[in-house]
Amino acid sequence: MKCFLLLFALTAASVRAADGPVDIDSAAQLYDAAQVRQQVRAALPGMPDQIRQLFSRDPTSPLSETQLTLVRKAAERGFRIDVFETAALVAFAHNLDADTLARTRQFLGTDVGRRMVEADVAAAELGTANIDKVMNGQTPVTLSSKRAALIERIAQDTRAAASNVQIYLAMAQAVAVGTAIGSGQDPNAVAARTHKPSDAERAGMEQEMQAPMQRFLGYSYRNLSDADLKRLGAFLESAAGRHYVAAYNAAMQAGYEAMGRRTGEQLGESLRELAQAELDDVPPARSPPEPASPEIPAPHETPMPHEGPVPHDAPGGTQGAPR
Repeated sequence: MKCFLLLFALTAASVRAADGPVDIDSAAQLYDAAQVRQQVRAALPGMPDQIRQLFSRDPTSPLSETQLTLVRKAAERGFRIDVFETAALVAFAHNLDADTLARTRQFLGTDVGRRMVEADVAAAELGTANIDKVMNGQTPVTLSSKRAALIERIAQDTRAAASNVQIYLAMAQAVAVGTAIGSGQDPNAVAARTHKPSDAERAGMEQEMQAPMQRFLGYSYRNLSDADLKRLGAFLESAAGRHYVAAYNAAMQAGYEAMGRRTGEQLGESLRELAQAELDDVPPARSPPEPASPEIPAPHETPMPHEGPVPHDAPGGTQGAPR
C-alpha cells in the first residue's frame, strides 16, 4: 500500500492559545530548531513523479503522455522549498503562542528532543521507496507489547493518520483549483465538481493509514528507549504539546496547499498553451480540449509525499511526534 506520506502531520484542527500568535521571526527559530526545512526538502524530489501518478490514475480524465510530461514539469516548478515556507511560516506563527513557543523550544533542547529531531530527519531522508517498504511492512520492526503501546499512544496524540489524510486531500484539491485558474476555467466550478470524500470515506482512509503510520513511527524511533518515548508522549499530552502539534500541522497543510496551487497554476497555463497549439493545427471547427482537473484519489491509491517523520514535529511530511 503506497502511502502519500505527506509530512507526518499532526492534528488537522488548528488550535489557538489564549495569548495570541507570535511573530514570524520567533516562529522561524522554532521551525529551524525542529529542522523542518531539512525534512520537507527530503520529500520534494519525489513529488513530481507522485503528482504525475495522481493525474495518470484518474480514469475520468485520461491525459496523453505529452500532457503528463507537462504535469511533471509543473510539479518541478511548484514543489519548491521557497513556495512551501512562504505560506507555512505564516500559518505556523499564527497558530503559536509565546508559552507554547518557549516550552517547545525547551523540550527540543533536551537530549530526548534533540535525538527525536535527528530521528525525524533521518527517516525523512530514507527516500520514497524505503519509506513505502517500512509503511507496507516489508521492512519489519519488532516491537514488544509495551513499546507498541507507546508508539500507538504517540500516533494517537498527534492524530497522525487523520492529519496525513487531511493534508493529502487539501493539497490535491489545491492542485485541481490551481489548474483551473491557470487554464482560465472557473475555479469554483472545478472545486464543486472535484470529488470530496464523505465522512464515512474519510474515516475509512484514516483507518487504513493507522497501521502504516504506526509502523513508520516504530521504525523512525527505533533507537529511542522506552523511557524516551514516555517523555515524548508526556510532552505531546501537555497543553504546550497539543498547541504545538496543531500549529505544526497548520503549517504543513498551508505549505503543501501553496505548492499544490502553484503546481496547478503552472500546469493550467501549460495545458492551455498546448490546447491552443493543437487548435492552430486543425480545422477551425474543432474546439480546443478542456484541460482536465484530477479527481482526488484515496491516499492509499496514490503515493504520498514523504517528508520528515512525525512532527515532533509533520507533508512529510508523514506522522508522529513534535519536532
